[in-house]
Amino acid sequence: MKIKKILNKILLFQIFLPLLLLKGCAFAPLGVKFDAGNYLASQNDKIGKSSQILLVKDESFLFFTSSKLYVMERQGDMWTMAFEPFTSVIGRNGFLPLGEKKEGDGKTPAGIYTLKLAFGYPESINTKMPYRQARSDDIWVDDPDAEDYNRWTKLNETKATSYEMMKRDDHQYKYGIVIEHNTDPVVKGNGSAIFLHIWKEKNAPTAGCVAVSEEDILKILQWLDPAKLPLIITGAGK
Repeated sequence: MKIKKILNKILLFQIFLPLLLLKGCAFAPLGVKFDAGNYLASQNDKIGKSSQILLVKDESFLFFTSSKLYVMERQGDMWTMAFEPFTSVIGRNGFLPLGEKKEGDGKTPAGIYTLKLAFGYPESINTKMPYRQARSDDIWVDDPDAEDYNRWTKLNETKATSYEMMKRDDHQYKYGIVIEHNTDPVVKGNGSAIFLHIWKEKNAPTAGCVAVSEEDILKILQWLDPAKLPLIITGAGK
């Protein structure tokens, strides 16, 4: 009986030893606070004249995708947080490097992208951003073989066989912002319809977009100013 207990303890030790070793190299960074201001300062050559940035920090671990969204504004030579970091969700398969996004892969493209257009269900919203109301016949084409791939168009104006309805039957596109990924130029098959929008629910990943709560996206929309050349950086820390 005593030998059996010893053997069980040895077995448990063999199971947990890899996790204990992993903790030293993988869990420790999670306790280090991310300095979004310093990160942006290190990216100045890529940011240009933008003074408003949404920074999506990768906090994924093993098979669990997780991220935080930092709302950052430039004050002189310093970057400061306009709000406390927002909890966000990303593609079900996490981030992937710039240029590797493919249609339907369930991943969020990492990179730096412009923010030019807000959209949603109401006729108008409280934002300085150019805004387009989504109507029942509005679609975003995700058919790589279509001439209007990765474009917003009307249902009766396309020959595409696959598309997303911009006015969905749920709340997810009630408020959104287009992330200008693969829009200029459009490369067929390299991903479409990448938005910042309302999450389905707090822990539910997306098909490749970035999503936050309705409360938080409304704060972002009210804060954004096209005169400040807003950008979004996805996959920071990846």
